[in-house]
Amino acid sequence: MRSDYALYAVAVILFILTGVVAVYAATQQLWIVTTAVVGFVFIGLGYWQRPQQETALQTTTQKPTPIMPPPMNVITPPPPTPKATEVMQETTIKPEVPPVVEIEPPSVGLLNVKGIKEKRAQQLKAIGINTVEDLAKASPEDLATKLKIAPYFTGQWIENAKKIVTKL
Repeated sequence: MRSDYALYAVAVILFILTGVVAVYAATQQLWIVTTAVVGFVFIGLGYWQRPQQETALQTTTQKPTPIMPPPMNVITPPPPTPKATEVMQETTIKPEVPPVVEIEPPSVGLLNVKGIKEKRAQQLKAIGINTVEDLAKASPEDLATKLKIAPYFTGQWIENAKKIVTKL
């Protein structure tokens, strides 16, 4: 909630209190004046706390400039036609065949193991476990002591890593 709305609400409450005091205790003029003045103070504070708005002058000076199309009366010459010898040279050139590259099967990263996110993968790499295969061969207890977590979690990771390794 914006603070200026809260201050306006307090001012309205004070004006209602001023009206109640004026109706039921007309002799209490000090209360009437005091609550009215404090209400006006809260209106002023609310006005002071309102969010600033852009002026109309700032928004009108920032209009984008339109892009003009090229003039219509300019005649562009057609592209030059190639000579017969150039055409022959272009057709006799054979395209180069790229060399055949053997594609290795993608290595499965630690992030593919259920329960391991980026931060945990970095921690595992820091202690020497770089691949899913390394994780599948690890001991849950040793891993848990190195990472300072419960062996239950490391056991789950290792089981998930073994499932991934058997699928490969």
